[in-house]
Amino acid sequence: MASLRPNRCYRDVDKPPYTRKEYVKGVPQPKVVHFIMGNLSAEFPVKVNLVATKPIQIRHNALEAARVAANKYLTKMCGRLGYKFQIRTYPHQILREHKMATGAGADRISDGMRLAFGKPIGTAARVKEGQAIMTVWVNPDKFPAAKEALRRAAMKLPVPCRIVIEQGKELLKL
Repeated sequence: MASLRPNRCYRDVDKPPYTRKEYVKGVPQPKVVHFIMGNLSAEFPVKVNLVATKPIQIRHNALEAARVAANKYLTKMCGRLGYKFQIRTYPHQILREHKMATGAGADRISDGMRLAFGKPIGTAARVKEGQAIMTVWVNPDKFPAAKEALRRAAMKLPVPCRIVIEQGKELLKL
């Protein structure tokens, strides 16, 4: 697989949405494996969100890295059935790349910017300011673990994030 371009090429929400996969050939599947993890049948009183502080596009591989980091920590600290974890955004936006030939002799091969629409190389989730990216439901005694898991997940994302307690604040001894 070819190396990825830096995230700064794709993180800004500056172009119109490009999401209609039925019209585009060869869109790769998102790398995110599971969107809901943990104990799906239990009710947990505390709900903690990871919220974006500005509008941005988050690539599918960054979402997967954040999911793996948070889920691994939650499983270690809360046990397999001690939490519920959900990724709240889906990577709909199709990312395109116009590959240019480089190196010796590239001037004879390359056509420059002619028909520079680009081939699909991946997907990204468009996130608005204040939108929840991930949510964790836990019992009050496991709240510090949920907070730390979301902090670790936020490090993998290309946007500054806040951790917001949405439900069960009165149960916590802060």
